[in-house]
Amino acid sequence: MNKEWEKWTENELEQFQKLFIEWYEKEKRNLPWRYDQDPYRIWISEIMLQQTRVDTVIDYFYRFMEWFPTIKALADAPEEKLLKAWEGLGYYSRVRNIQAAARQIMSEFGGEMPRTPKAISTLKGIGPYTTGAIASIAFGLPEPAIDGNVMRVVSRLFCIEADIAKASSRKIFDEAMRKIIDKQYPGEFNQALMDLGSAICTPTSPSCDQCPIQSFCLAYKKQEQTLFPVKTKKAKPKDVYYVCAALQNKEGAYYFKERHNQKLLANMWTFPMMEVSKEKYEWLKIEWAQAYEPNLFDQEKVAEEETALPFDFKDQVIWQKRHLGEVSHIFSHLKWHVLLFYGRVPSLLSESFQETKITRWLMPDDFDHVTFPKVQVKVNEQLEKNRNNSNPF
Repeated sequence: MNKEWEKWTENELEQFQKLFIEWYEKEKRNLPWRYDQDPYRIWISEIMLQQTRVDTVIDYFYRFMEWFPTIKALADAPEEKLLKAWEGLGYYSRVRNIQAAARQIMSEFGGEMPRTPKAISTLKGIGPYTTGAIASIAFGLPEPAIDGNVMRVVSRLFCIEADIAKASSRKIFDEAMRKIIDKQYPGEFNQALMDLGSAICTPTSPSCDQCPIQSFCLAYKKQEQTLFPVKTKKAKPKDVYYVCAALQNKEGAYYFKERHNQKLLANMWTFPMMEVSKEKYEWLKIEWAQAYEPNLFDQEKVAEEETALPFDFKDQVIWQKRHLGEVSHIFSHLKWHVLLFYGRVPSLLSESFQETKITRWLMPDDFDHVTFPKVQVKVNEQLEKNRNNSNPF
């Protein structure tokens, strides 16, 4: 592989860095974690920004800083409050790792964020990118912070043909970045690359006419911008099918179960869900798609189709004889399809619906005080949509 960055002269490198930093100082985004160089704020923002748009993160960041203003407050926070602060951002292992790292900082580093890349990288959930971001932005160390945006910009800058989907390619980008990073302003340089990749050097239609480093870009000179970065396609997420039961008692409370001892959405609360085959899912979707009619809870009419539902407790529930629609949610490797059913529980005498450590009844007004995964938030919205339509429950 031709290492084009090695061909730059010292004068070219100085011109590039000067031009790029001047552009950043003029055009940088006004973001709440950029007001100072507090390593705690930088750390939290960088974790939040993983897999999440900047516009989405801003409100979450403000709330998180209000609820957990210090590393100690974060380390001491009850998990339920922590998860509530993160609700809707997804990838909840991130926030659990954040708390584990906060406790590491309290026990191993005297409550202060470690100041060297080696020490920072020992913290739970902090990989090479976040290490570089904290080290450069908070402590002014010339460490690369290499994410997807940065790899896209640098791959075009030097026509790097390494596949960015492969972990082994990171070494190439690390080498190139260590050559071009501004040693005097490393934090600003890394953030300039992030902003450029986000706003100008975009994946499909880069705005090269607005690019401050256009004259240095090899892909632009060759008119090969769209050929970079080289990236193999990710495997399509696997489809998984669920039926979901919104069960309500006579007091108006809904029944929830904790995802106990499960890796995905561990220890979070959802309506009872059962995985079914795609064929079963599609059959239920068709067979229960009936319009509203009087005598909604006419047990004799419902009984004919009730056995189609796979829930263990189906005989103890009066089901609405149509489903309430479906929601979908994409995880990194899975796509959930969830078909929602509504039922009334006439009696709580059954052992099936007694409250335990992993089951509870919640009034709708209590939903704001419980941490729900994004898929359950979507189910709640679907339930509310049906409440507000012309066909009453």
